[in-house]
Amino acid sequence: MDHTTGGAPTRPPQGVAGAVLLLGVLLAGAAPLIPLAVLVYRYEPELLPLFAVPLAVLVAAWRIARDRARDQLTDPLTDLPNRQALLIAAQEAIAEHAEGYSVGLILLDLDRFRSLNDTLGHTAGDRLLVHIARRLHRALRSGGAAGSATRESIDDVFAGLPRHYRGRPMVARMGGDEFAVLLPGIGCPDSLEKVAKALIAELAAPIRLDGLLLVLEASAGVCVYPQHAQDAESLLRRADVAMGHAQRGRTSVEQYDEAQDADTPYRIGLLGDLRRALETGEVQLHYQPKVAFDGRVVGLEALLRWERPGQGKVSPDEFVGLAESSGLMPRLTDYVLEAAVGQLATWREQGLQVQVAVNVSPRDVLNPGFAQRVAGHLVRHQVPAHALQLEITERLLLDDSRRAADTLAELRGYGVGMSLDDFGTGHSSLVRLRSLPVGELKIDRSFVSRMVADDHDAAVVRCSVELAHSLGLTVVAEGVEDDETWERLNRMGVDAVQGWLVSAALPAEQATAWLRVHRTGAPPVERLTSAPAVQLPSVIHPVRPPVLPPVPHVLPPVIQAVQAAKLEIQAPGQQSWAPTRPQ
Repeated sequence: MDHTTGGAPTRPPQGVAGAVLLLGVLLAGAAPLIPLAVLVYRYEPELLPLFAVPLAVLVAAWRIARDRARDQLTDPLTDLPNRQALLIAAQEAIAEHAEGYSVGLILLDLDRFRSLNDTLGHTAGDRLLVHIARRLHRALRSGGAAGSATRESIDDVFAGLPRHYRGRPMVARMGGDEFAVLLPGIGCPDSLEKVAKALIAELAAPIRLDGLLLVLEASAGVCVYPQHAQDAESLLRRADVAMGHAQRGRTSVEQYDEAQDADTPYRIGLLGDLRRALETGEVQLHYQPKVAFDGRVVGLEALLRWERPGQGKVSPDEFVGLAESSGLMPRLTDYVLEAAVGQLATWREQGLQVQVAVNVSPRDVLNPGFAQRVAGHLVRHQVPAHALQLEITERLLLDDSRRAADTLAELRGYGVGMSLDDFGTGHSSLVRLRSLPVGELKIDRSFVSRMVADDHDAAVVRCSVELAHSLGLTVVAEGVEDDETWERLNRMGVDAVQGWLVSAALPAEQATAWLRVHRTGAPPVERLTSAPAVQLPSVIHPVRPPVLPPVPHVLPPVIQAVQAAKLEIQAPGQQSWAPTRPQ
């Protein structure tokens, strides 16, 4: 090659080709090769084509890395952003805006999608998820169809935002049948709830799939930064807590509530202390009597009490609900059964023949082997089955009525008594009510306590009594606290009552004294008998529900007996007697 003494090239450079190649090297991220490419361009331009091979490799590697990064942030089925992409977007929305800016998150879950997927097959289920993803994306992008409630609701929410606060909504698939909607700029939980309800309504529109017309239902949880969470991870986790609460309560949409969250520092500490309390026996049972109108003791209800060391008394609703949400409920139920059956054995040794009722969680009843666990407690303490009664709630009728009925029928076959508690506060139907082998119905105190002042509550109580008696059930009214309520219940034909008018919930020692005093002034407790039933080892015997005698119009002699014995029973308001159970 010919060069001048100054080193300048003797022929014109390959201008356009060289510039394009240099630009390609730069764009490919191969900046370190640029000085070498410049030297070759100036002195040996014919060697420039040799850069094509490494350049092609670099471009291919760049494309692969780009696609891989995209795949890591995209759901392969629906092509929506995935969980990781949502977290990144939430972190950016939180970090890029000034103080006072809010970020809303809606977490959606399709109800009963798993059973639908199993019935139609996974291929049809995947197609359905793709359709749902498109619906959500279209609803957030255009507000739904013109004139629809979805469009009006979403447009109203965004119209109320300052222009500089409006962020671009993001729809993401979290996995399975769970989707999320990130709404930067929306900080009002009520507005988010409105959007969530509109999206659920959009999803509820009929879908035709393989000749079938499907109508989907969904539950949603709503959470807002910074009101409910201080970072993106917490925002997502707490939206999931709210969604779970909406699913359990069948309320469609729920805002995050710290009281429902089992993972706050306070509740984590409370759960740890509760575990230790069960190990050391700090949790106690108090017993509240149930009496007939002639003063007979029909039974006692075992109620949980716990005084946390250094913290004071803990509400039973709080720690029982925590136990159920954390998976500690089976252990707590076993603890209560062991203590109650043990106390029954002690009373029987002292000649006190009485039935004790224990509240059980629907989750316990649906747990395999529950009936055998109950029988084990009875056999171990040599207590007949008719001395124990289990109180269940109407919620059990909604969870798995067939499985629940089978378990309760097995327990009933052993001779264990059954009571339906808090009647009137749930969603049970008469068909499901008839399917459960219960012998007693308890009217919730929310109706009983207001029946004197509210004719509607009085009507509910009257109808409940008539319904229960028509089904052959005995009726117990909770929350009886005054003489007038006592008289009205008496006239309605209620079989027994429970409440402050009779007695507060008492520790075992005081309950023992109460039973002894009452036994001296009233007829002895009637033993329960039953039709033939399944026989268990040892002392478990079958029974039928107690048959109560005609109800006389007299004041309860049990109150006179307690007053005569001068037992110190705390006044209402100093100690809660309300039944404790997971709701």
